[in-house]
Order: sequence, then C-alpha cells, then structure tokens
Amino acid sequence: MTETLISSLSRLPNLNVKPRSSVFRYKGKDADLQTIGKELNVQAILNGRVAQRGTDISLFIELIDLSLDKVVWSQRYDRKQDDIVSLQAEIARDIAQKLKTKLSGADEERVSKTYTNNPDAYQLYLKGRYNLFKLTPTGIQSGISLFQQAIDTDPKYALAYVGLASAYRANALSADMPSNEFFPKAKAAAMKAVQIDDDLAEAHAVLGFTIFWYDWDWKAAEGEFKRAIELNPKSADAHWAYAHMLSNLGRHSEALDEAKLARELDPLSLIISTSEGMYLIDAGQPDEGLARLQKTLEIEPNYWFAHMHASTGYCEKGMYEQAIAEARKAMELNGASSLPTAYLGYALAKSGNEAEARKVADQLLTLSAVHYVPPYHMAVIYNGLADREKMMTWLQHGITERDPKMTFLKVDPRWAKWQADPAFQEILKKIGFTQ
Repeated sequence: MTETLISSLSRLPNLNVKPRSSVFRYKGKDADLQTIGKELNVQAILNGRVAQRGTDISLFIELIDLSLDKVVWSQRYDRKQDDIVSLQAEIARDIAQKLKTKLSGADEERVSKTYTNNPDAYQLYLKGRYNLFKLTPTGIQSGISLFQQAIDTDPKYALAYVGLASAYRANALSADMPSNEFFPKAKAAAMKAVQIDDDLAEAHAVLGFTIFWYDWDWKAAEGEFKRAIELNPKSADAHWAYAHMLSNLGRHSEALDEAKLARELDPLSLIISTSEGMYLIDAGQPDEGLARLQKTLEIEPNYWFAHMHASTGYCEKGMYEQAIAEARKAMELNGASSLPTAYLGYALAKSGNEAEARKVADQLLTLSAVHYVPPYHMAVIYNGLADREKMMTWLQHGITERDPKMTFLKVDPRWAKWQADPAFQEILKKIGFTQ
C-alpha cells in the first residue's frame, strides 16, 4: 500500500513525494519525525497502520505537518481484501485534497489510475518487487516467478511486465547470468509494457535501460529515457538511468547534472548515490567520487556496490592498499557477482603483486567451468596485468556475448592507456562508440 500510494501521488505535477528507496529506510524504526523531515527535505509525513483479520482490512492514516508538529488530518478505512486496489485510489484522492492540491480532471485520473483491478495480481506484483530488490540470485528468481504469475493472472498488467524486464536484466547484471539469454527476454517484457500502456514512464525507462545495456543503440535508448522523464519528471529512476548512459558515452557534464537531480529526488537511494560516485570517478574526479561513495557508506556501511567502486577510486589515486581492501570488502558482502573479484585482481596487479593477481584470474577461470563468468570480468584482470593478448581475447568474447559491461570501455579509467591502441579502437567501434 505504501509503495502504491507513493506511485499514485508522485504523478501529481505540483506535489513532490519521496520515492520508495528513501522512505523504506525508516520502516520499522523508531525515528523522530522532525529528523526524517530534515533528512528527506519534506514538509509533511504520512503515517499509516494496517490490521487484517481474515478478509477484513482496517487502515488508519494520519498526515503530520512538520512545521506545526501536529496531525492535520486522519482517517480510518475499513474494507474487504478484494477492495484493496480501489482503496488505494480512494486514499490517494483524499490525501491530495487534504494537502490542498487542486486536482484537474487529468490530475484526478493520474492519481486514481490503477494498473490492475485484480487484487491477486496486485499482491503478486508487490511480492515480486520485494524479492527483486534483494538483488540476490534467489531473490531475482523469485521475482521473475512472481511477476510471471501476476501476468498470468492479469495479462494486461503493464507494471508486472516492467518488473519482469527489470528482473531479467538484474540476472545478467547482478547475478553473473549470460546476457544473450536474459536481455532479449528483458526487452520483450519491456516492449510489452509499452505496448499495453505507452504513457507509463517506468515502461519507457526499463526499455531504455535494456536498449542501452544490450542493443548498444544510444539514440534509441536516449529517446526512451527522455520519454520517461517527459511522462514523469520526478522519477528518480528515470534520471538515474539516463545519467548512466550519458556517463558511459563520455557526456560527463550532462550525466552529473542528471545524477544530482536523481539524488535530490531520492536522497537515500544507495544505488543512485553510488552511481554518482562512479560517474565522478569516470569523469576524472576521483576525490569527489570517493567523497560521494563515503556519503553512501554513511547511510549503509555494508553496501557492496559502493565498496567496489571505491576500489576504482583508490586505484586511480595510486592508493592500492585501500583499493585491495575495498575490493575484498565488496567480495565479502556479495558472493553473487564475480565483478568485485575482478576488481581485486586488477588492484593486486596494479600494486605490483602479479602472482596474487594471476591466482585471482585462475580462480575465475576455474569458476567459469561450472558457472558463467562474464568475459569483461576476465578482461579487467588481464588489463591490470598488462597482458594485452589475453585482455583482447576476452574483450572479443565480450563483443560476441554482448556483455553489458563492455559499455564502460570508453570511460572507465582502467582502460585509458589502451584508448590509442588500434585493436582496442576496433572493439569500441563494434560497441558503437565513436571518437
């Protein structure tokens, strides 16, 4: 219900609602409301409690004005479980009115819009989101199953197709699964979502991300990102996705502007904050990038993604001991991806510990006999070892297998010394990069 209300209210043009990733950090915590308000830079907080007995649901909601430090509106809703979809639309309308938001006919349609009228499909979708956000192999697979069940229950449920596309993409990016197997499925699901509802910002954003990572068609991907932002200018995810492509294309100033906007819209998002740190490092600003990554780790000290990119920043500064420590920490926190292992191998090689770096490479080669290892990961280690022949071989495999991380070759500072190499330039051209 919380996630659905956020989605509904965020469609209003004159209302700024903080997204899920920021709001859910306070779930189950006894946090002071004034502190939350300052951290999120909001004027009001909506609190709710839900109780369920059999098929009966009771929902109590209160709206707190932080400047007055008091409840300015409260309401209790009693419904049957089958009415939960229509209930969220009713609550969204009530809240908008109590916030003194004057709804036009178009605004009321936006805030009242439901993407399915089937309560079973709706709950399957929410369970799918919950599992997907774990970004573990088991969580991703559970997400795929639940989104598919939601689609089977309601074949016109566009948001469920968006979830399915995101889960397939996550399999390739976060769980070391073959891109050739999962990205075509992600694209098919994303295109189906757009076909069902061309006005759904999330559908265009996920389609743009899929085209960017796998098709390497920058113009088409940018068109989808811009369409998503046009449909929902306050979508932090759409701005973040667009920033990612801009950064990988070397359009650093535009990328950092989009990343900053995404962070302002979703100030506690770990992935957005970490990505901004990565964009800064790729833009030749390692000090600023490490500072941003440190701010991310202040929010969540055990966020593996931030530790992994901190390894890159420290490598750029020649601080190899710290780079090795950060890569090891990322490995410890995430065993699903072999990318932190590749970053460790690179850092060891750059520190002069060639023997240990080759051991890491051999470990990944051994692993590849029983589990898929993306070729880009192998190429990273051989890059650190300055083993040009093996590095180029694995990069060629990356082209053949359409490894999505090949899109980093233009800007990741690890590859700077190879930019003038004719063979490397040919690889960049195959990806779609031009000088």
